[in-house]
Amino acid sequence: MLVSQMLKSKPEMGVISVTPTSTVTEAAKLLSDHRIGTVVVSADGETLDGILSERDIVRELGKRGVGCLTDQVRDLMTSKLTTCSPSDSALEVLEMMTAGRFRHLPVMADGKMIGLISIGDAVKGRLAQLAMEKESLEGMIMGH
Repeated sequence: MLVSQMLKSKPEMGVISVTPTSTVTEAAKLLSDHRIGTVVVSADGETLDGILSERDIVRELGKRGVGCLTDQVRDLMTSKLTTCSPSDSALEVLEMMTAGRFRHLPVMADGKMIGLISIGDAVKGRLAQLAMEKESLEGMIMGH
């Protein structure tokens, strides 16, 4: 299954974003309110400046305590990002996520972010693909 197909199967909620100058507390509230693991960081709502995950926040809480909650998102975000394209497969996305040890991947087309794929989306896409392959093989074996 391709990333473009995975994006179509996601609920039409859009990508949740914050500005680099938002506080970590504001970002954490968005994560909690929307029950998501990552927010995109964008100064203008179009350009991808970085990504902030719940793991980033927990890691900093463990190092410094609650004082990090008043920091700006830019201080904790990951700015060196790996991205994918709509034509990448679920398997390719899973390989990127496994190699990079992250769970969210921005989807870029023509220099703009068009979506965000989670590891759950990629696993679901891969399982759907494997189920279709299994049915095809069973059909070939049974002579259908």
